[in-house]
Amino acid sequence: MLTAFGAAVLTFMMAMYALERRHRGFVLAFACGCALSSVYGFLAHTWPFGVVEAVWTLIALRRFAKLA
Repeated sequence: MLTAFGAAVLTFMMAMYALERRHRGFVLAFACGCALSSVYGFLAHTWPFGVVEAVWTLIALRRFAKLA
């Protein structure tokens, strides 16, 4: 189950990243994907991945705020 969750989250995150230029809502969706990916990293006991994805979440949220 955890592997399927991780694959789904990463697929979602990459799709939202590809669509970011179309609408600012995709930037927020990308941030959500990064947050979910961070959760996956911690659940899979790969804390460096979880930390990096948490940082990407903050970066994406900052980009979303700048687009407002």
